[in-house]
Amino acid sequence: MKGDPKDLGFSTRAVHAGQPPEAVTGSVTVPIFQTSTYVQPALGESTGYEYARVQNPTRRALERNVAALEGGHDGHAFVTGMAAIQTLMTLLSAGDHAVVSRNTYGGTFRFFTKVLDRYGLEFSWVDTGDLGAVAAALRPNTRMVFVETPTNPMMEITDVAGAAELAHGHGAILAVDNTFLSPYLQQPLALGADVVVHSATKYLNGHSDAMGGLLVSSTAEQSEWFAFVSKSAGGILPPFESFLVMRGIKTLAVRMDRHEANAKRIVELLDGHPKIERLLYPGLPSHPGHEVQKRQASGFGGMLTFDVGGYEAAKRVLDRVRLFSLAESLGGVESLISHPATMTHASVPEAARTELGITPGLIRVSVGIEDGDDLIADLAQALDGID
Repeated sequence: MKGDPKDLGFSTRAVHAGQPPEAVTGSVTVPIFQTSTYVQPALGESTGYEYARVQNPTRRALERNVAALEGGHDGHAFVTGMAAIQTLMTLLSAGDHAVVSRNTYGGTFRFFTKVLDRYGLEFSWVDTGDLGAVAAALRPNTRMVFVETPTNPMMEITDVAGAAELAHGHGAILAVDNTFLSPYLQQPLALGADVVVHSATKYLNGHSDAMGGLLVSSTAEQSEWFAFVSKSAGGILPPFESFLVMRGIKTLAVRMDRHEANAKRIVELLDGHPKIERLLYPGLPSHPGHEVQKRQASGFGGMLTFDVGGYEAAKRVLDRVRLFSLAESLGGVESLISHPATMTHASVPEAARTELGITPGLIRVSVGIEDGDDLIADLAQALDGID
């Protein structure tokens, strides 16, 4: 691809950015460079590649591609989303404090409270959708505000620009987990965030056949540090998985449009349904974060959550679905359905889950790209099974 990627549309960048034809053969697809090391031309001379933990052409193409999509300085690919978050948190030192979305992914909660807490990092868990709560939680030693928007699974929305202003005014950085919306629907760096986090396992890959994590940095200093930590700790994404994620990103825009279109149709079924006690989807005008989401993103995504009133009712729905697969994870072409209280957020203490609204009757849905009529029929018959 010639010229500045910023001058091109999203789908064009998704297909081409960071992926020039392979120099030797002209291959239109970046090859899988399945190697552990590289031959040096002569002592003291380098091709730019010395050892695969540090550099790999397949991984590098993915990193440049995602950086172009997020509008960042550089990308950094890791073996999982949690490995990316682990690297992000090396920006902090013992005694530093971070303000975190109270309803973050269960794995993030577990890592922060069970691992990083042992190393002297301090955390405050707040509703980051309430900028007043964010401001009140800031301390003299606050170095980071870490938000998910929308949150998992309660779909709470944070005003990214407002949170960035608060963080920067306090000398802290804003990191945004953009997994649920992807850069197609939301670009936090353009709103003032400093670092973007992705579980590439989800929408970026989109096919439930590879794991990965990504950081997108906004400055050269961040990029150099993340590259150094990646080199030192070694949690890098292998070349085959890098290839698979790049493959998935090429259709990201097409898939996200279909995910959202199907999600909106399912929301029409669930909104006002007699068996549904609570429906959470940012695209609903009644959602408290709806207006913020409209302002800062180009869509509402393919994730939704609903409550059927109790564990037995939830179990009945989950046991009766035929097309929706009962499984953790999200963002694949197939529709997935899960029970957050016992699956994705089981590591969150019960009292905290209750306070957040993660009740025994709560069900989370990752809407796939199947025919919408089939998904609606399946969910309707499953709901009919509730007494």
